[in-house]
Amino acid sequence: MAACPCLGPKCSIYYMIISIWGIIMLALMGVFFQIRSIALFEDVSVSESDWEKANFTRDYVKEKYEDNAINCWIAAGIYVLLFIFAFIQQRMNSRTSYEMS
Repeated sequence: MAACPCLGPKCSIYYMIISIWGIIMLALMGVFFQIRSIALFEDVSVSESDWEKANFTRDYVKEKYEDNAINCWIAAGIYVLLFIFAFIQQRMNSRTSYEMS
């Protein structure tokens, strides 16, 4: 008994391509946040009042960079799961086309 695929062949290929792009982009952004790239400073959510409570220390900004790095890696992991799902759907679609012919 074959399982019915949820995605069509074109949609599963589309999700695989988007997933690969998301994995690469978010993994690189996670690395750049981890090394505290100055180009990404505007993307770090630094609250002026919280930073003032921390006496304007660098550790507060470093912590925010690390939080963003972890968030990027979590999102990259979600894209890995999406890629696996789309790959399984693609395999199911190719298997059903062989069975029908």
